[in-house]
Parts: sequence; structure tokens; C-alpha cells
Amino acid sequence: MKEDDLAHGEIEVRQSHEKWKPASAEWIKAFGEAAAGLPGAEQRKMFGYPAAFINGNMFAGLHESGLVLRLPDAERASLLKLRGSMQFEPMPGRPMREYVVAPKGFVSKPQEVKVWMRRALDHAASLLAKKSAPGKKKT
Repeated sequence: MKEDDLAHGEIEVRQSHEKWKPASAEWIKAFGEAAAGLPGAEQRKMFGYPAAFINGNMFAGLHESGLVLRLPDAERASLLKLRGSMQFEPMPGRPMREYVVAPKGFVSKPQEVKVWMRRALDHAASLLAKKSAPGKKKT
């Protein structure tokens, strides 16, 4: 596909995505172990990174910046008070309001990862289920 066949936003995303670094092996292990113990969680990739979904809604995932969690307002504010956490901004100037990057130190604290991923799962489970795109089958 030629660059001029894509919308401006698609070009920007593709260029930004190419610059992302892979998640660390430690985060991949910690994420996989925590997600495996969550009832109803479906693991799949999002932009090449491990992610966890419930009812079609992503509630947690990895990014080059670490563990990203989708949380309600009060939980998000609580996590943002912890040193090393930050608002998730996958591209400069494009924050994702509901998502927070957990402190890097969580990678060596599996219980903290599980607790926060469970909070994120509970929040996402309360949202309206996303419907599959037409023509796509769930497997």
C-alpha cells in the first residue's frame, strides 16, 4: 500500500509504532502470570504487545513504557499518587485519559501487578461489551 493511500492519522500511527521498543522479558513474564489468574480475561496482542481484554474491552497491556492499566477515576488517581506512575501517552501529545502506566518497580512485585490488574478488569467488566467487527469470528 502506498503512503498516499492512507489517511493522515494512519500514517502517523504507523510511523510512531515503528519507534516503539519491545516490552521487557520481565514485564512479559509478570503480565502473563497475572493475567492467567484472572477469570474471564482474554489475552491477545495489541500493537504487538501482550494485552488483556474482557467483553472486548482492553483493561491492561504492556507497552514500551511498562504495564498500562485502564482504571476508573478514583483508582486512577490512587495509582497516579505512587512514585513512578504516569498518565499513559503512547504518542507525544496524545494521552489516553483512562489509562495509567504503573511504576516500573511493580515488575518485581507480582502481588501488586495482580491487585491492580484485577481492579482494571473489574472496571472494564462494568463497561458495555464491545461487539465484534462485522465479518470477524471470535475463536
